[in-house]
Amino acid sequence: MLAFVNGLNDIIWSPALVFLCLGVGLYFSLRTRFMQVRHAREMIRLMFDGKASDAGVSSFQALAMSLSGRVGTGNIAGVAAAIAYGGPGAVFWMWMTAFLGAATAYIESTLAQIYKERNDGLFRGGPAYYIEKGLGWKAYAWVFALATVVSMGFLLPGVQANSIAAGLQNSLGIDTRISAAIIVVLLGLIVFGGVKRIARFAEIVVPFMALGYILVACVIVGLNISKLPAVISLIFSSAFGTDAAFGAMLGLAIQWGVKRGVFSNEAGQGSGPHPAAAAEVSHPAKQGIVQAFSIYVDTLLVCSATAFMILITGLYNVKGADGSMIMNALPNTPVGPAFTQAAVESVLPGFGSIFVAIALFFFAFTTIVAYYYIAETNIAYINRKVGRPWLVFLLKITILASCLYGAVRTADLAWTLGDIGVGVMAWLNIIAILFLQKPALDSLKDYEAQQKAGREPTFRTTPEALPNADLWAGED
Repeated sequence: MLAFVNGLNDIIWSPALVFLCLGVGLYFSLRTRFMQVRHAREMIRLMFDGKASDAGVSSFQALAMSLSGRVGTGNIAGVAAAIAYGGPGAVFWMWMTAFLGAATAYIESTLAQIYKERNDGLFRGGPAYYIEKGLGWKAYAWVFALATVVSMGFLLPGVQANSIAAGLQNSLGIDTRISAAIIVVLLGLIVFGGVKRIARFAEIVVPFMALGYILVACVIVGLNISKLPAVISLIFSSAFGTDAAFGAMLGLAIQWGVKRGVFSNEAGQGSGPHPAAAAEVSHPAKQGIVQAFSIYVDTLLVCSATAFMILITGLYNVKGADGSMIMNALPNTPVGPAFTQAAVESVLPGFGSIFVAIALFFFAFTTIVAYYYIAETNIAYINRKVGRPWLVFLLKITILASCLYGAVRTADLAWTLGDIGVGVMAWLNIIAILFLQKPALDSLKDYEAQQKAGREPTFRTTPEALPNADLWAGED
């Protein structure tokens, strides 16, 4: 089973997808004239712009929902895996994926806003919606919707549940079966509460957990500040193959950095557009700019916090391309949250391991909640013309079962299945946004023109100018 899954994962995550993610990010950065740099201040301002309505959530709630999906086990266990298999240089390529991916996130999130629709009184949108309405590729849209339901409802939740269970077992000795039961009960209370409860939950938990984690990382780095220049030098030298120990791992550094970067920040994967479409904003570009900021928070802040804690304490393992151990500071330690737990525990004994387990619980749990919302949105797409209410109930049962099973299965299988889900979605979504980029680019030009004229940007269009953007037709 594992051999087959690994073979399929190798095909999906071939070098073609790795360089496609980087190439598309660079392309959209150039097309938007590096909006992720030019609009850095605007990202902060727009975070708190707009209010929730009966149909939509506020910009901040949409950001929090998006971050709850992005900030998860990939920020702790995923960073550890990137270092273990790609060396310290993988961290640099995670940064590059985030910087370039912010422009990709702008494109996909703005498209989700343009082509969103009102479904059962709520704003819904995402790649399936903009693929059908913007490109007219209905069959392709269905393929994406089905792939997303399988990925978010079945493959990916197990990764998050597995990391929660592993973290609690490492720090507190809690049996994985008990962790699985706790996860299922808490998740059931949230997913049976509806979209508004998900938005409120994310709005409260996500900022708190991210800030606390970054503060602890600052303490770890501050207590080892003399080692920081050497760590930064190691990251850059390993990233470009000039380090004596890790020089031969250049290809693996790029591959694992991009793979874990996309898994963590989800730029181009097509998951971020779903909460972006739910926001109540006056101009589609506003939410696109806000979602670009979420990439920075996820990777440049939270992932970097993990990377610096691991590298500055020197508590990590690295396996070379030939299978030999280049770095083996934690013998017989499985790749995952244990690296981060060991790093923090070494500086803050009696606190570190438990803190990381708690942080991982909140990171991963909120991500599972976001996965459910994204899968439910695609079920809503499938149900638009023909009512199949039983599909939503089936999704809830499936995601609970996936968490139950994922918490007790092997980490290798969990991560590989998760990578397959991410990879399939990324292939489908990136191809779509390359064909459907013009409305998002035009939206940015319109937004900037209104700003230059001294007006608060608003958006309106006509069916002739922008077919199927029905909610924006004739608006002031």
